[in-house]
Amino acid sequence: MRRAGRVMLALCALAAWTPAQASDYPRQTIKLIVPQPAGGGFDTVARVLADRLAPRLGQAVVVENRQGAGTIVGTQAAAQAPPDGYTLLLGGLSNIALNPGLYPNLPYDPRKDLVPIGLAVSWSYTLIARKDLPQADLPALIAFARANPAQVTYASAGRGSGQHIAAAVTEHLAGVRMTHVPYRGAQAAYQDLMGGRVDLFFDISSTAMAQVQAGTVRALAVSSANRQPFHPDVPSVAETGVAALDMESWFGLFAPAATPPDVLDRLRRELAAVLALPELETVFARTGGRVLRLSRDETEALIRRDVERWTALVQAAGLRETPN
Repeated sequence: MRRAGRVMLALCALAAWTPAQASDYPRQTIKLIVPQPAGGGFDTVARVLADRLAPRLGQAVVVENRQGAGTIVGTQAAAQAPPDGYTLLLGGLSNIALNPGLYPNLPYDPRKDLVPIGLAVSWSYTLIARKDLPQADLPALIAFARANPAQVTYASAGRGSGQHIAAAVTEHLAGVRMTHVPYRGAQAAYQDLMGGRVDLFFDISSTAMAQVQAGTVRALAVSSANRQPFHPDVPSVAETGVAALDMESWFGLFAPAATPPDVLDRLRRELAAVLALPELETVFARTGGRVLRLSRDETEALIRRDVERWTALVQAAGLRETPN
């Protein structure tokens, strides 16, 4: 009987235990996986959030850059991590909403393997052109591209990148054919754009804005549905009438799907508190970022909508990779 009692006590203790011991979470350092190299948009957002979450959680939040295969390697690592609240992911439009449409053999399902803690910030993309491009605006450029198939060139930071998708979907919706010139990173793309060796680059606005202000390139349009405060004189693609584009690159925190609800609730509360800081608005606004303060239902609806919408658009534009 004594042995049976001990077994019963052990079973009761096991039933009360959760992987992260949510009642006193966190008890150790939290790792935040960034699926791209240091210095890019993913990395910048991750470090801004990590620095402000750490004091609220009472534990260090360490950014770990784990790039490879675009954003796939790091995202897969986070999706397959123990669901204990100590490994999180900096997710964005590209690895959460674009990859499912691009890669038929994607080793993770963002809707089944990951759960959103919350979205933090979004940027539009800005379509920029070399300074000496003869066409004065986007409608004139599209008219030229329609009359001269494949002669207009556009750069990207690699196939499947946000820059590539923004330009290729615009090309598809406008019914024209241009030539994609992929580079290994945005820096090389900018060098050739400013050198006049490529015509266009649809880059995230936080980076493009600096070059526009420096006068090294020209801004033709932004990808969001409406004009942006940092480019008040630059129309949206939709406003020009050439294509019904509405694209913003958002970033937020995600956790493995089986993470305990109490842990997710704690992380959501602390992220919401960080996003409410007035300084955060200032930090992101400097580069054209828009802080997102969404409810859990709004967050899940936005992600679901974008996964479905971009999967359909990517496939319609012929961008889906052929299965091996």
